[in-house]
Amino acid sequence: MTLQERDKKYIWHPLKQHQTHPESLGIVKAKGCILTDENGNEYIDAIASWYTCMFGHCNDHIIEKVYQQMQQLDQIMFSDFTHEPAVKLSEELIKILPKGQAKVFFNDNGSTSTEVGIKMALQYHFNRDEKRTTLIAFENGFHGDTFGAMSVSGLSVYNGPFEDLLIDVKRIPVPDGDNNTQVLQQLDAIISNHNVAGLIYEPLVQGAAGMKIYDAVGLDAILNYCKANAVITIADEVMTGFGKTGTYFASDHIATKPDIICLSKALTAGLLPMAITSCTQDIYDAFLSNDISKGLFHCHTYSANPLACTAAIASIELLQAENIQERIEDISSAHKAFSERIKNHPKVKSTRHIGVIFALDLNTKMERYGELRDTLLRFFMEQGVFLRPLGNTIYLQVPYIITKKELEKVYNTVELVLNTL
Repeated sequence: MTLQERDKKYIWHPLKQHQTHPESLGIVKAKGCILTDENGNEYIDAIASWYTCMFGHCNDHIIEKVYQQMQQLDQIMFSDFTHEPAVKLSEELIKILPKGQAKVFFNDNGSTSTEVGIKMALQYHFNRDEKRTTLIAFENGFHGDTFGAMSVSGLSVYNGPFEDLLIDVKRIPVPDGDNNTQVLQQLDAIISNHNVAGLIYEPLVQGAAGMKIYDAVGLDAILNYCKANAVITIADEVMTGFGKTGTYFASDHIATKPDIICLSKALTAGLLPMAITSCTQDIYDAFLSNDISKGLFHCHTYSANPLACTAAIASIELLQAENIQERIEDISSAHKAFSERIKNHPKVKSTRHIGVIFALDLNTKMERYGELRDTLLRFFMEQGVFLRPLGNTIYLQVPYIITKKELEKVYNTVELVLNTL
């Protein structure tokens, strides 16, 4: 039996309706930008496997570092112990994180990193004897699948069955340069009429919403207003972090820095699961007390796993390498040229790009998980390119190590689908 056939017997896949989509492609190998299925077919991974493998699959540098570490220390509980990879990673992260970050808290994935950020913001005020229970989030934002993360996410396709069980969240539009004043007025009304604990946001780019890029000046004004009103700012950099917008973090594009930052995905370059929630000294200090109940009682079994920490250290080393920074600039320039090439195509409604992120909106209406979207996904795979449209948005988030030949094939495949629709 094939992997695909064996899979159907026992496995329940995420983001999938098995009644209508029972098949899952069996992948047997991944190296660099290339995925190989059980039939020997190859695919360029043009979204870096959900924005994780930014230095390519099975990166030799990262594998070697983790191999050395796994012979020394594989796993240890992190409540009572510490270890060199965790300490070293915290040191290296603080060096490159936006100004003001002082402490790192380890967790397991993007959802739990935002979950911890939300809990930090709520408990920060609770520990100071302030009743603040409302959060603010942007419309159409996405922050994960755990309950707090779901609460602040604005995509009801994910949250529908649970909406009556979620925490109190007020939503505002993202600033687009034209509506900045109106958004600030909405923010002021919410803060004036509710006990607001924090604002959570995807800085500059809303990933699951279709790689929507919004106004940095407007966001800066929002963050300033929040800080003036003691509203904790939580930057969800799970998708945008580690070079994807052309800087180490999307928050580097914005003058006002967040109080809390959530990290995952490219943190370990896709090799192992891990996440981090970092914060300022002020946030951390609010949890210091002789009263044990004022501590942050949140823990994961694999928090600060030594192997995952080692992978993250190796990933940061690669990110800072001159050749990787040059590749990020080259890809950004290539995206700009490709945008010019296709922006006037009759099937293209709009294009946008920042760093290694590129997106186009098709000039047609599509359901997020509808039939036309599935047709596009199959078409791309038949051409040897793995792209996963978000509704009528086709987006790229290619690994930094993609070759010019591979990138041109991705572009040509997108053009081919435009000419086929």
